[in-house]
Amino acid sequence: MKRWLALLTFFAALTAVWELLVREGVWPRVLVPAPSAVASYLISSTLDGTLPGAAAITLRRLVLGYAAGFILGLPLGLLVARLKYFESTLGLVALGFQALPSICWAPLALLWFGQTEAAMFFIVIMGSMWSIMLATNSGIRNTPPIYVRAARTMGSRGLHTWIQVILPAALPFIISGMKQGWAFAWRSLMAAEIYITIITGLGLGHLLHYGRELHAMDAVLGIMIVIILIGLLTDKLLFSPVERFIHRRWGTAE
Repeated sequence: MKRWLALLTFFAALTAVWELLVREGVWPRVLVPAPSAVASYLISSTLDGTLPGAAAITLRRLVLGYAAGFILGLPLGLLVARLKYFESTLGLVALGFQALPSICWAPLALLWFGQTEAAMFFIVIMGSMWSIMLATNSGIRNTPPIYVRAARTMGSRGLHTWIQVILPAALPFIISGMKQGWAFAWRSLMAAEIYITIITGLGLGHLLHYGRELHAMDAVLGIMIVIILIGLLTDKLLFSPVERFIHRRWGTAE
């Protein structure tokens, strides 16, 4: 309770200082609108359905693209961890692609898929898959060998060892990779929506782009706040409980 009270007090003071500086003319309103103007935009766009509709479209794209990235990244990570040939080839490719900014995939996506949802999904998949793959590989390689030896002593072999011993031991790494992959997918989608305009639905990135084009800084800042809040809520409501459960399950919680 004290933590939340301190957090609310901090942001209330920060908002008050921001409002005062704008009203005193320290910053031009055209470039930095007052918090009251940003709040007015958030309220009006929520009431007319623009913001909830854009958020729903963005989240749908994010969930579908991330799910595809996970479905592809997990088995590829297992493959790289299992076979030396794929570690030397596919593993190296994954390291390179993970370092590549997601927006770099946009020109290829436009050429291959055009102004379509498929282009969006492709960029999100490319942004998340490699992180999940590398985390899976790292988790399996960091599994204590004594676990595998103990399992084999008790008769475990082949697929049973992978499913019952290695994968559960690698779960903390895989969950961390999933969390990192979600962050990369989120950033990739925002870049894709800003870069690619399609008629099948305007997401938060599109609203951000049009706010910039129209010099509506209250809209730009408001949408940025919404994006930050969605990211925080996803972490606190989805990934943090899973991480706590995994750490309790394996006895690594402090």
